[in-house]
Amino acid sequence: MDDFRFSVSMCVYGKDDPEHFRIALYSVYRQTLLPDEVVLVVDGPVPEETEAVIKSFGTYPGFKVFRLLQNMGHGIARMTGLKHCSLPYVAIADADDINLPDRFKKQINAFKKDPELSVLGGALKQFIGAPDNVIATSIKPTEDAEIKRFLRTHSPIAQTTAMFRKADVMAVGGYLDWYCAEDYYLWLRLYLAGCKFGNLQNCLVYVRVSEAQYRRRGGWRFFNSTRKLFGFMLKNKIIGLPLYIYNVAVRFVLQILLPTKLRGWIRKKYYGNKKID
Repeated sequence: MDDFRFSVSMCVYGKDDPEHFRIALYSVYRQTLLPDEVVLVVDGPVPEETEAVIKSFGTYPGFKVFRLLQNMGHGIARMTGLKHCSLPYVAIADADDINLPDRFKKQINAFKKDPELSVLGGALKQFIGAPDNVIATSIKPTEDAEIKRFLRTHSPIAQTTAMFRKADVMAVGGYLDWYCAEDYYLWLRLYLAGCKFGNLQNCLVYVRVSEAQYRRRGGWRFFNSTRKLFGFMLKNKIIGLPLYIYNVAVRFVLQILLPTKLRGWIRKKYYGNKKID
């Protein structure tokens, strides 16, 4: 019988809001199915307020802290956390999002029902300020075949909702550094390895958003990262040349030509073929 014990992997860095971080970490520990360990990677120096939050969780069961001396970015920080997770399944949690109390129970139950499943995400709600100020509800395709078609144009799993079988992820190299797209790059390599994907229709996470977030999702650095990712897909025959050109052209408009406010509106309403309630 499979061992369904699981770790939660979270990263925090100096610019994360300490209070948002505290709420996010608390949401990991108020689950109907508690994780067996929580691995926190501190990605470089953090302010005293963040250190105080880390210290306050020091006595919580399975809480482990690992530190990087310098801020290394999401890809390296995620991989550091993954390496230190000692259990068969790993759930990703972000340092400013709120996990719903039954998130982990629903995901582990799904893995128990489908032994071929490698990675499982779910729906999310985006909010500004307070969780009751929801601005969008997002759900990705749920079935493996649909997800793999969707993957050709958009990231198919919302990373903040992801839980996966650690052995499958490590077999394709784990998290590798790719500016603002380390998750999409990982899903592509899992796809090439023939792994099975799934998404739950249930909302699993409340995701905090802001105008600053949308600003980071634009500009030349972000566009070039995305363009190179589609180049990886073209090289590995995940997509053909016409779809490559389409993908890059759409991102050029969204990430370079549009002003931040308009980009944010489009992302909230339409980005990724999301269903909006």
